[in-house]
Parts: sequence; C-alpha cells; structure tokens
Amino acid sequence: MVNKHEPHVFVLPEDDANSRVANAFHKDVDWNRYRQMKVLAEAGGWSQVLMCFKRDQVAGMEKWPHRFMVLLIDFDGKHERLSNAKAEIPAHLTERVFILGALTEPEDLRKAKLGSYEAIGKAMADDCREDANTTWGHDLLRHNAGELDRLREHVRRILF
Repeated sequence: MVNKHEPHVFVLPEDDANSRVANAFHKDVDWNRYRQMKVLAEAGGWSQVLMCFKRDQVAGMEKWPHRFMVLLIDFDGKHERLSNAKAEIPAHLTERVFILGALTEPEDLRKAKLGSYEAIGKAMADDCREDANTTWGHDLLRHNAGELDRLREHVRRILF
C-alpha cells in the first residue's frame, strides 16, 4: 500500500506482458521506496487503459495531488497512438500522467533478444536509476524519449 500523502506512482498496464515488465521494474525499485509504486490490474487493451484511467483513477488523482500515473500500452506500430491517448487525459492532469510502451508490442522486445519480460523490466529500472538509455534506446522503445524525460524529471526521485 502506498502512502497517498507522499509522492507515489501507479502503473496501469494494458495486458499481462506489460504487467510482467512493470512488476519486474517494481521489484528493482530501491527497497525503502518500494511501497511508493503500485502496479494496478491489467486493463485488457490500450483503449481500455484509457477507459479505466478515466473511470477509476481520475478522481483519485484529483484527491491525491502527489500521485503520478504511468499508462503502459502497446503502440501496435501506430506513431499517432501517443497523441491520441494524450488527448484523452484531462488537461489538469497531463503533467502527472505518462504514456509509455513498446512501439509494437512487448512480445517483440523478447524477440529482439532483450530477454524475458522480467529481464526487460529490470533493465528499464536500471536505466532509470543510472539515467541511461541502454534499454530505453532500443528501436522498439526510443519513441518513448519525450515521455521518459518527463517521467524521469518527476518520478526518479520517488523511486530511486
């Protein structure tokens, strides 16, 4: 359980693969800050992530101003998906909501020999901790650069 009065991060994954990556990332967060992150239940599709966010999370973000939200979706090769998803976020919350994901789908990250979902999540956390782009710079992840920069600016100090 996160302390809602302190800065914390919720992650809303699209599916099982994204959830496994997020949970591995979570396990690699500094132990004393571990409880400032929570991976929520899978939404079941990228549009469902947006629907669940609006239905279940907006009110909590309004009530708890220290909450940050990561929407973890598959881009399915559609570069416009980020702008389409951002258009669904209420304007007063855009600074605290980040949309990240594989350019196609997480399965392709494994096929690209980045390892298991758990290894990928750990490598992403290592990159965030070290302010590096070893994994995040991969062809299937580099489109996240703008969101990742914003995320690091706000969330790195909470988790690492």
